[in-house]
Amino acid sequence: MRFSLFFVGQLSDPTPEREQQMLRDAVEQAVLAEQVGFDRIWAVEHHGLKWYSHMSASEIFLTWVAARTERIRIGHGVVTMPFAYQHPVRVAERAAMLDVLSGGRLDIGAGNGASEQEMALYGVDRERARSQVREALDIITGIWESDRFEWHGSIDIGPGSVPPMPAQRPHPPLFLACSREETLRTAARLGIGALVLGFGGPEMTRLRRAAYDASRAERASQDLLSSTVNDLFAVVCPTVVLDDAEEARTIGLRGQQFFVESSRHWYGGGRPPEQDPAVDGQAALDRTRREVLKELDAHQVPFRPEYVAAYNTDHPYGTAGMAVERVRELAGAGVDEVICLVQMGTVPHDVCLETIRQWGEKVIPRFRSER
Repeated sequence: MRFSLFFVGQLSDPTPEREQQMLRDAVEQAVLAEQVGFDRIWAVEHHGLKWYSHMSASEIFLTWVAARTERIRIGHGVVTMPFAYQHPVRVAERAAMLDVLSGGRLDIGAGNGASEQEMALYGVDRERARSQVREALDIITGIWESDRFEWHGSIDIGPGSVPPMPAQRPHPPLFLACSREETLRTAARLGIGALVLGFGGPEMTRLRRAAYDASRAERASQDLLSSTVNDLFAVVCPTVVLDDAEEARTIGLRGQQFFVESSRHWYGGGRPPEQDPAVDGQAALDRTRREVLKELDAHQVPFRPEYVAAYNTDHPYGTAGMAVERVRELAGAGVDEVICLVQMGTVPHDVCLETIRQWGEKVIPRFRSER
């Protein structure tokens, strides 16, 4: 089992000063993660999503963390790859440079950046976004697997060389953001790792792993994106761990509620997130869940568990012992890497540090010793 930390760059009650402090705090948390035994950090890339994510230039954040650490892997979770966000050659150049300077510690995931706000900010064509992500992956791996590259698809590139080449050969491990069964199947078919996002818990994880494995079993050699296959299945695990279980649950549920509300605001047109740290997270999540179910019923949409997965509150918000049990459940569901989501908008920095420390001292060692 591997363990990583997920940085979304969330911020309640944003001001320039608080934003700057949050980013510095995130670097401190990443450095501590290396010191206590985490294997990897992941940083998102989002644009224009006030409250939900102020991590708009994750390549800079990851470079800064790489310079402050020696061992921990650094992951783009993910790069937004539709062409209006950034040209695929530029993605390859930046990623290779960071891989070289970090000593071959980079992992790179791909995604759409699918909110209306982000797409409007960059002029992304929603209808073409998914196909452009797929084409970008072909271009990037092609650059890294050849000395002289040329491409003629929906865009024309080259011919020419694209230095530098990454330190990891033929290239850093590749991942795909997977929030739906369709993207899980795509990742499995291409032979790239799955970053399973969300709050679903072990039961939903088991179903998603089954879908991933079914597609993996059916894939042919010509389906593979690269000569190097990465079948790692990584799942987000929201968590706050303190000695006081009740306090941890109160803080964790409030953080989850902020995460869900700010996400719903940008992706579903909901109200701006409630920013009062004293809000009862459990009650607020229950209330919003009821609203979602009512909307589904009004539109006669057949119920599917993933529609309300964000409102699942069965997470390790409590003691380290609870976190150990959750890791065992996730391992039983087929998870290869647990991605700890700690930095949710209203979770204080000192609580983030303590949670990271407790995972490093009391949770991760239990699974190292079982190898």
